[in-house]
Amino acid sequence: QVQLVESGGGLVQPGGSLRLSCAASGFTFSRYVMRWYRQAPGKERELVAAISSTGDNTNYVDSIKGRFTISRDNAKNTVYLQMNSLQPEDTAVYYCYAAPAIWTMSPTTYWGQGTQVTVSS
Repeated sequence: QVQLVESGGGLVQPGGSLRLSCAASGFTFSRYVMRWYRQAPGKERELVAAISSTGDNTNYVDSIKGRFTISRDNAKNTVYLQMNSLQPEDTAVYYCYAAPAIWTMSPTTYWGQGTQVTVSS
C-alpha cells in the first residue's frame, strides 16, 4: 500500500522556523524524484522545491531561495523541507509529491495529504 505522510506543520510567528517531513512507504523511494508543493487559499498550487533521487541535485522557487532547504534520507524513506525566516506569505498547505526518476510512457505518481503551515503574529 503506497503512502506519503506529511508532518511538522503548525502555527509559527514571522521569522520562525519549521521542519516538514514526508514519510514514504509502499514503493521504491530511492528511485523517485521528490517535490514539495504548496497551495494558499485562492491561489494555484505551486512547486516550492525538488530533489533528485540521489539527493545530489536540488531546485527551488525564487521566492524561498536562501530560506528553505530540501533534503532526503533514502535509508529512512523520508524527504524533508527545512523552512527558516518564515513570512506570512508562506502560509499554505504543503504537499509532498513523488515521481519516477526514470522516464516511462505512463508514470505512476503519488501525492501526500498535505500539512498546514500558518505564519502569523
